[in-house]
Amino acid sequence: MAKQIAKKIKLQIPAGKATPAPPVGTVLGPAGINLQEFCTKFNDASRDKMGDILPVEITIYDDRTFDFVLKTPPAAFLIKKAAGIQKGSAKGANHVVATITKAQLQEIAETKLPDLNAYTVEEAMKIVEGTARNMGVAVKGLNDKELAKQEEEAIQEEKEAAKREAELEKAEEAQQVSEPETNEE
Repeated sequence: MAKQIAKKIKLQIPAGKATPAPPVGTVLGPAGINLQEFCTKFNDASRDKMGDILPVEITIYDDRTFDFVLKTPPAAFLIKKAAGIQKGSAKGANHVVATITKAQLQEIAETKLPDLNAYTVEEAMKIVEGTARNMGVAVKGLNDKELAKQEEEAIQEEKEAAKREAELEKAEEAQQVSEPETNEE
């Protein structure tokens, strides 16, 4: 008879650095599994990927035993690592913060292929390129010129919006001056 699955938990943990402390302990503690055993197994399984953040899918059974499956690092993490940046753009594609090469894009796509909804590396490259674009990371020779143009347009729009906002404030101030407030008691 197969074991009954009690619950499935998904976490993102730095490879080789799982400890029973939060966030691992706070999520897995209530599930009733042996935290030290999980941390030891996870660290042994992920030791070769040190420095990466790894998503892990943990299946917990009714008898408090568990299995886990390591996934590939998130595309955003791999893009930041390839571009050498700490974080993506706050304004998305409207502000380019870094540029990666097509070879780096292909390498990331090949790494992510098992976890993506794609059959070929070319399809995976399009998915990863979309992620990079939303992070403000351009791909040299693919979309760098397009994103640079989009960034210029966004800056122009911001200037126009700021100008309209200033005009609106002036109009509101002029209206308040021309209509003095009356206090009726």
